[in-house]
Amino acid sequence: MKASGKGCEMVMPSKRVAITMGDAAGVGPEICLRLLADPQIVRECIPIVIGDAEVLTRVSAATGISWQADVISLGEWNRAPSAIVRPTVVHLPSLDAASVVPGSISAMTGRASYEYISAAIDAVIAQDVCAVTTGPISKEALHAAGLKFPGHTEIFASRTSSQRSCMMQYSEIITCTFVTVHVGYYEVPELLTTERIGDVIDLTADALLKIRGRAPKMVVCGLNPHAGEHGLFGNREEERVIIPAIAAARARGHQIDGPLPPDTCFTPAKRAITDAFICMYHDQGHIPVKALAFEQAVNTTLGLPVIRTSVDHGTACDIAWQGKADPSSLFAAVRLAVRLADNP
Repeated sequence: MKASGKGCEMVMPSKRVAITMGDAAGVGPEICLRLLADPQIVRECIPIVIGDAEVLTRVSAATGISWQADVISLGEWNRAPSAIVRPTVVHLPSLDAASVVPGSISAMTGRASYEYISAAIDAVIAQDVCAVTTGPISKEALHAAGLKFPGHTEIFASRTSSQRSCMMQYSEIITCTFVTVHVGYYEVPELLTTERIGDVIDLTADALLKIRGRAPKMVVCGLNPHAGEHGLFGNREEERVIIPAIAAARARGHQIDGPLPPDTCFTPAKRAITDAFICMYHDQGHIPVKALAFEQAVNTTLGLPVIRTSVDHGTACDIAWQGKADPSSLFAAVRLAVRLADNP
């Protein structure tokens, strides 16, 4: 079946990107509608939204966002993935669309969002798409459904049996990668190892070489105030763990500085000469990224055998289904996915 309209009749590019709708009660459906309606995006790739077509129809009616796409079942897609040559919605009836309440948190939408992700991972592993871009999910809804993953990064790492992976928040303004992410702060020191920091440095360097075509200049943030002040603060994490990781990375040929105090390493002057900041924990990097590049940043998982990018924001339940959500991060995430696919 088809959504309203005749679909896109222009000559389409060859790269297919799977876009998961995210949590049905959040802004994911709305920004997916914006994506399907954008003529520039459909000149750059073939967007395949994996979600619930009935939810999309409800959101379209609520927001006035019209959309044009073929709508097919998961079975139809699996039988002939190469037949998709236009914007398409793969309809997974994983919830009762009529009972979805915008802005609410429920096990139903949490389970459905996981099923959209699983279908997208199956598709990219099978090489039916070149990359996956994920919409925002609710961790609370996931947990309510009995799915104890902290987020997308861990789902992809588990499904692809990746031995090492890390989150990167990428933008042209500022880029950060993370040694730890979705854990409590009291857990961070025990999770920092020289090997883990080295892995994140290597993954960051490899990714930016693909994206920017040159070896990056990187900065490693300290864990403690003033980067430990030579052991005065903390438990000498800088001396015991972080500095050895930096020394080993330099020996491998990386251009890297640190550990620098986190309160001064994100200054304009330092950002101007730094391609990426290696951060020890979630807010150390997320705060500057979202302060400086909230609408342009893209979340991507490094170290996977597949390409995965994502919006850098949450479900924004307070504005769900109101036509207010800015789709810029989703657009940027799809474009970065295509860019990475062009430079495997």
